[in-house]
Amino acid sequence: MAKRTGAAVTAVEFWTADETAAYLRRPKATLYQWRYKGTGPEAVKVGRGLLYDPAKVRAWLGGQVAA
Repeated sequence: MAKRTGAAVTAVEFWTADETAAYLRRPKATLYQWRYKGTGPEAVKVGRGLLYDPAKVRAWLGGQVAA
């Protein structure tokens, strides 16, 4: 039997690549290109897909400055 530590697990909502692309108003292919170049918002690979933390996407977007 597994021993319980009493630690609470908090659920974090993640966005799919489609949801993130819709939020940023960019094609999903652009997200993949940004990930390849290391310039886009941080993503977590789960299985064959990518998931994005909405707070990190918003923080990344806030850090972008138009020239």
